[in-house]
Amino acid sequence: MREAAFVKQNKDKWLEFESILKNKTLIDPDLLSDLYIEVTDHLSYAKTFYKNSNTERYLNQLASQAHQKIYKTKKEPKNRLISFFKTEFPLMFYNHHRELLIAFLTFGFFVLAGAFSAANEGDFVRSFLGDAYVNMTLDNIEKGDPMAVYKEQGEFNMFLGITLNNIKVALFAFGYGIMFGVGTLYIMMQNGIMLGSFQYFFYEQGLLWESARTIWIHGTIEISVIIIAGCAGLVMGNGMIFTGTLPRLESFKRGVINGLKILMSTIPFFIIAGFLEGFVTRHTEMPDWLAILIIGSSLTLILFYYVYYPIKLNKKLKINKDVSKTQEVNPIPQTNLI
Repeated sequence: MREAAFVKQNKDKWLEFESILKNKTLIDPDLLSDLYIEVTDHLSYAKTFYKNSNTERYLNQLASQAHQKIYKTKKEPKNRLISFFKTEFPLMFYNHHRELLIAFLTFGFFVLAGAFSAANEGDFVRSFLGDAYVNMTLDNIEKGDPMAVYKEQGEFNMFLGITLNNIKVALFAFGYGIMFGVGTLYIMMQNGIMLGSFQYFFYEQGLLWESARTIWIHGTIEISVIIIAGCAGLVMGNGMIFTGTLPRLESFKRGVINGLKILMSTIPFFIIAGFLEGFVTRHTEMPDWLAILIIGSSLTLILFYYVYYPIKLNKKLKINKDVSKTQEVNPIPQTNLI
């Protein structure tokens, strides 16, 4: 291809990339990375066929600026971690709200299925929760303290054990996504049925409110992040099935990476849930208003970070792109390109 034709074919993309690099506001890291890869490919082509030309020099300068933009934060690992939770993850997670909805609906359906089964089959709760747990809870109810199970262990030991167990469940929810997402849906089914039958058991004992106000102090975050871990598993599974224009292996790699990012985002929330279960839930004497405040705050936190904030951030990014497009873009200097 002649150099002039090569420039004409790709000039608009280079100008777009140049305007993005000059934009000091929010930049989508995935878009920046994709454009950087494409420009470096063009640079390699120019080095091969238009060696020492103005085109090669221009693309080399553009690639250097992009490299500095992408890797400038690597000197500060602390800032990298903050950037991940503040910008990188929410921007990426916005694209996976569909998988989140599927995980949520699957979990919710099996919660109802668990409650229905418990209501219509006398031994269902025992078969799912185990005789030991059911008998212990019935004994606690007779003693007048149905939530005594949350007071049996020491606070720190319970916090540590619950946190590690929840992380293990999340790892299973993600890891089973390797089975084309079916394994993840199985984990959602298993946990949904368990929750539904568990809550119906207390309803049958006339303790639905007592159990809900206690259990959901920690359960709001705990259950939410298990569903989010299920979303991570579905993202990995979808990467194997729905490849789009990418080679299957590349699509799978992206699914794994994005799934791991989603899983990583849940760790602070599992720690919060473990803390609440170990140190707060045991105080069953707390007033209803305080329990409702904790539950409501937990739900607001989850909905804000995983639903509202990614949408808001992506809208902001879209506005920045639109503004950038409407601004006058400086043409590539004639001294640089043909």
